[in-house]
Amino acid sequence: MNTRRCILSCLFAMAVPAWGQVADIRAETNSIRLEWPAIPGNPYRVYATPDLVEPAWANLTPAGTAFADAQGFHVAPMGDETHFYCVLASDYLIVDLSAGPAAPSYPVSYTNAPPDGGWTDEYKTTKLALRRIPGGTFAMGSPTNELGRWDEEVPHAVTLAKDYYIGVFEVTQRQWERVMGYWPSYFTNALYREFRPVERVAYHDIRGTVAGTNWPVDGQVDADSFLGRLRAKTGQAFDLPTEAQWERACRAGTTTALNSGYDLTNLYADVHMKAVGRYAYNGGSTYTANSDANSGSAKVGSYQPGPWGLYDMHGNVWEWCLDWYGDYAGAARDPAGAVSGSSRAERGGGFNEFAAVCRSANRSAAAPDEWYFNLGFRLAETLP
Repeated sequence: MNTRRCILSCLFAMAVPAWGQVADIRAETNSIRLEWPAIPGNPYRVYATPDLVEPAWANLTPAGTAFADAQGFHVAPMGDETHFYCVLASDYLIVDLSAGPAAPSYPVSYTNAPPDGGWTDEYKTTKLALRRIPGGTFAMGSPTNELGRWDEEVPHAVTLAKDYYIGVFEVTQRQWERVMGYWPSYFTNALYREFRPVERVAYHDIRGTVAGTNWPVDGQVDADSFLGRLRAKTGQAFDLPTEAQWERACRAGTTTALNSGYDLTNLYADVHMKAVGRYAYNGGSTYTANSDANSGSAKVGSYQPGPWGLYDMHGNVWEWCLDWYGDYAGAARDPAGAVSGSSRAERGGGFNEFAAVCRSANRSAAAPDEWYFNLGFRLAETLP
């Protein structure tokens, strides 16, 4: 277990809940009751250890425990020894879109491991897969000696207080069609389009043009937007990731230009970039709308994933983030981006970009009503 996110919880009053920490604890007759905010239906695992110096975490609920409402709890026997507790949601969240845009609902399931046989094509077309990312503190921005960096990438400490889910893959054309009922993208070859990332979708298409424009004031979206439909049919609070959530998920503990652990040796064509994503020098520079997946955008999941099992965080298509685009405010906790602006942030680089553009720290932006053939998105959901 990672003790960084399994924070002390015992028979003493606690100040601020942290990652994986039990939010409340009460003494009852010969027992203690642990409580925490929960996603209904998500099986939670409760762990205990008598020692945080050399912890030996014991899983008290191996199969996980799910709840019908937003309150999770576990009753443990009262003992003479002090124990420390933490609780973790399921590692993966899966949405079944196979019934299509007319379906009244989309089934949601949870698992703690990828499926047997790995992420097959159904998870790139008719199912959405998201992975839980631990909250924590990381260095956002780029080191001052990183090749290709821009001055705006000021390194600063960011703390994300909550775990969150983020897409294992970029949302694909078929997944968009299963929710919205149409195919908006530039790459139209019917043999390959299902597996390619959806593009030519604006921030407004994803979140809406009325309620969906309010972030960071609130997280509401329009009912007829992609997220509005997905929320209504799943009961999940899906959204775009913030820039901070996106970069933490991309970096996965790395501090290098790429999440493979390598820095760039060339601004343009780089052997390390070639391994982690589609960019201008491994198939992204020459293409037509009818291209197969060897040129233009790639089939999602075609390249090496990052340490947390997320694909195409470098290259393939740029990805919309929630934030207004603006200067970093310095060290922050759960930053939501600028209060206002004219453009929304985007991350990750695209299939037709140079290696330096696809670095973990690189930033760009577009007006929320604009769309491009190299700009898509992946889903996120912050845990309660």
